[in-house]
Amino acid sequence: DLIAAIGLSDRIREESYNAIKRLKKEGIKTWMLTGDNEKTAKQVSEELGLDGYFAEVLPEQKQEKIKELQSEGRFVAMTGDGVNDAPALAQADVGIAIGSGTDVAAETADIILVNSNPEDVVSLIDFGRATYKKMIQNLIWATGYNVVAIPLAAGVLSGIGIVISPAVGAVLMSLSTIIVAINAKLLKLER
Repeated sequence: DLIAAIGLSDRIREESYNAIKRLKKEGIKTWMLTGDNEKTAKQVSEELGLDGYFAEVLPEQKQEKIKELQSEGRFVAMTGDGVNDAPALAQADVGIAIGSGTDVAAETADIILVNSNPEDVVSLIDFGRATYKKMIQNLIWATGYNVVAIPLAAGVLSGIGIVISPAVGAVLMSLSTIIVAINAKLLKLER
């Protein structure tokens, strides 16, 4: 008699360890929603150092977990690659599909990571933060121009002898536009 047992499992990608480490460093909680069994989910969660996991969840349950976190006032980003992830990707504040995944996951996600590298999720978050920072800088610059230069060009302070000519106002407006454009271009230097 031949008796055999075969155990199969996916290996955790090397990039996943660093991605989780970087997310935790930024104060981002990481949870896993998986259809895998409890034992496997626990092992992967512990090995990666996740904040928690939910095992043996169906697609609708993944979506419900996302809703539950959102009802607690949390901003939820979901990363997935399969048909089972599609409802949760659609429910999340930001759905991130892994490029090697299914078409339905890609269709329901907000963002598609073409390289299928978990570290790209962290890069995406960093890029989003840098973009937001640039937007705020540009709004401050443009508002500053509007608050100072336009009233001066309109002659608001002419009674006390402070006036700029409309031509100087036009130059300042052009300069403001150029500074905002250059500042936005500097986003490429953020890495």
